[in-house]
Amino acid sequence: MVHLTWGDTVPPEFFAGSRARIMELQRDSGAIPWYDGGVIDPWNHTEAAMGLTVLGEIEHARRAFRYLAETQLKDGSWWGQLGSAVPFDDDEQRFTGEEHEAGHHIRDTNFAAYIATGAWHHYLVTRDRNWLAGIWPHVKAAISFVLAHQSPHGDIRWSAADPHTPEDDALITGCSSIYKSLECAAHIARELGEPSRDWLTARQRLGEALRDKPHRFDRTWEPKDRYSMDWYYPVLAGVVTGEAARKRLDWKWDIFVADGKGCRCVLDQPWVTVAESAELTMALLVAGRRKEAEAMLSWQHQWRADCGAYWMGYQFEDDVAWPAEKPAWTAAAVILATDAVTGMTPAARLFAERTLAEAAE
Repeated sequence: MVHLTWGDTVPPEFFAGSRARIMELQRDSGAIPWYDGGVIDPWNHTEAAMGLTVLGEIEHARRAFRYLAETQLKDGSWWGQLGSAVPFDDDEQRFTGEEHEAGHHIRDTNFAAYIATGAWHHYLVTRDRNWLAGIWPHVKAAISFVLAHQSPHGDIRWSAADPHTPEDDALITGCSSIYKSLECAAHIARELGEPSRDWLTARQRLGEALRDKPHRFDRTWEPKDRYSMDWYYPVLAGVVTGEAARKRLDWKWDIFVADGKGCRCVLDQPWVTVAESAELTMALLVAGRRKEAEAMLSWQHQWRADCGAYWMGYQFEDDVAWPAEKPAWTAAAVILATDAVTGMTPAARLFAERTLAEAAE
């Protein structure tokens, strides 16, 4: 296994397969689907764009951001699809398709917010202020859409209300990701001399809801706590820090982590997923658990296909890569985690620590 630490030089061709995979999936429009014949959603599309940025494929990354700009709706959102935790049929062990069709009618707040994270990350690498100013109106519109769905309690509704998404509810993982995106949006605003006080206040209120108001989440559906993302995302996003972050990771470590393999997607399946494992790597860094982060990342390289891209996951009871897909966002998650661990780019610390205090701190 390849074990990397801060300051290590990543071999020049280490991510050649991942680079090729993302770029071969990117369409002429700039869109980056999940995999061959797969759907596109703004969150995973942006994740793939950040992977390209880390690898120096700046023009391909900017094509991806242009796609976001060109497809943004008037209210600042995007039509979406379901994200990385797509439901699957346990009996036949295959992805179901009806969720994709339903996704055409969703305007997900978390998906909309993520452009801010991608834009700030891109700027940290390129330091191109003109580019940042150009993407700013789209970031501002997206954040305005998101915050229009914040409740008086601080939580943020998972999607815009329409007949296809009637559930007035909030998700721990989605709101944690929004919390990180608000951090990045505030950084962009400050860099461009734009006001950010209201965004910082909204971020503080969201953090308080995530830490202190668990009753505001999963009110109308089954709790999502069987998914590992609900466990580690508040740490990854910087909602929970310090000793509280370490205690949270200790809390369910033995449930979700398969030693030598990675992080399970769901607690009741013998299935580790590479993207979740890469994200847990970054959450461990945020919590100050560098050795564990380095180990978690090192385990993921065994799940590379012969082409050098990463399989979505590994089913360890059947000893097979499953599903037989190599998503763009999976490759990107490993690239981002490797940057966070080694310091490949000036953006490395963005996903290794909380980079902005809350308004009241």
